[in-house]
Amino acid sequence: MKILNASALRMADELTIEKQHLSSWELMERASKQVFNWLHGRLQGAPVTIHVFCGVGNNGGDGLAVARLLAQHGYTIEVYIVSFSDQRSKDFITNLTGIKNMKIWPKAIHTEEDFPELTPNDIVIDAIFGIGLNRAPKDWVASLLMHINGSGSFVLSIDIPSGLFMDRVPEDPKAVIVAHQVLSFQTPKLVFFLPQTGIYVKNWEVLDIGLDLEYLASVETTSFYVDKNMARGLYKVRDKFSHKGTYGHVLMVGGSYGKIGSMVLSSEAALNSGAGLVTSFLPSCGYTIMQTAMPEVMVITDANEKKITQVEYDFTPSSVGIGMGMGTAAETVRAFSEFLTKISFPIVIDADALNILASHPELLRSVPENSVLTPHPKELERLVGEWKNDFEKLKKVREFSKRYKVIVVIKGAHTITIFQKERFINSTGNPGMATAGSGDALTGIIAGLMAQKYSPLEAAVFGVYLHGLAGDLSVGKNGWEALTATEIIDFIGDAYLYLFQSENETIQDEDH
Repeated sequence: MKILNASALRMADELTIEKQHLSSWELMERASKQVFNWLHGRLQGAPVTIHVFCGVGNNGGDGLAVARLLAQHGYTIEVYIVSFSDQRSKDFITNLTGIKNMKIWPKAIHTEEDFPELTPNDIVIDAIFGIGLNRAPKDWVASLLMHINGSGSFVLSIDIPSGLFMDRVPEDPKAVIVAHQVLSFQTPKLVFFLPQTGIYVKNWEVLDIGLDLEYLASVETTSFYVDKNMARGLYKVRDKFSHKGTYGHVLMVGGSYGKIGSMVLSSEAALNSGAGLVTSFLPSCGYTIMQTAMPEVMVITDANEKKITQVEYDFTPSSVGIGMGMGTAAETVRAFSEFLTKISFPIVIDADALNILASHPELLRSVPENSVLTPHPKELERLVGEWKNDFEKLKKVREFSKRYKVIVVIKGAHTITIFQKERFINSTGNPGMATAGSGDALTGIIAGLMAQKYSPLEAAVFGVYLHGLAGDLSVGKNGWEALTATEIIDFIGDAYLYLFQSENETIQDEDH
């Protein structure tokens, strides 16, 4: 699913109006009906007071239209005009006239003295600011947003929470609506998924308001939301007349004394993702552990008992995952450096291999193009430097990706895969996956997919989705707190099955 910026969404509105021979008011009415239908379908006429806060632009016009529809269906409503400007949009004025014609008289808010009393039993519809916001709310307007947040009322934001910018973090973190539900027109917004801005969006849903399909299909964007449909499109069907060699041979390199478990996890994940063969290269202290834990995995050991000192193998791997539990001893750094000079195809780099790259940046030039790097936040900081906010982080990672021609997987609540100018935002995963070994499992999945002839970018995007989905499916059995990396790996098969289940067979919906 494409994620569009504010200018692309405005262009979509304009083209829709032109090509469908609509007025801007008619398009607003269409959008407002979708909001009303969503709310009415859940309330079913419940006797609850709905407070509709409307700005004076088009977002406020949406709010007025929704208020009119609610009143027509017998709901108890209170309407407020948040008069932060003397200017009024044309469609706002049209909808203000429409609600006044129903003998509903909105209350104007000019100061803090005008704030209404709100209770936890009420519903608030937030239609104050939309995607065009370019200045931070100040003074009494900022206080109003805080007043709404502190009320305990259920807050429904139309299109985007008021006070939230489309392209930067809030200047005052308190002066932004925290929405229990956001109804986003046509596409989700990038800010829904970043740690510093996603905190204002508890749940979200996209409403199709019938924008021009030709434009939506053709418009260029750099951001994509990886949902079930997109993941299903990446899946490669297996050939009936195939064998284990068809699905590649993964080489996993890593481990050190006391950290062999990371290699067990990544090797098992590679197998469960569908790789035909997996060989683990690890210190000799890990031989018995690996052979016992994973009889399906072949093992090659380093001459050194406790660490990697030289990576040697006698076959041609289809893909490589390296770094898990490997350590950063001087001998291991040399072995990794020598390994990079010998490898000529994209690999997956994780954990201590990333730390070695960060401390020896000259090695980055030896990393094969299109390799996949999978850092957690601290490893990422070591690679690209500190950032002031999430938008600067995305910019730094994009520049890093372009400079070294690598794919970077930014692990987090919504893992973002970046390759040069494009970013793919994952829809799966949960807080229970913040657990030891979860990243090792992801590395194994991506390496396993690359062995099966998925391109490195496909493997990263699809692998992140499968990894998160396996975690989501296992939560039903284990809960967040007890979730382990082993259980994530055990549910990779269920994740594949989920891709082709009908909606009424879905084990657990994606978390919006």
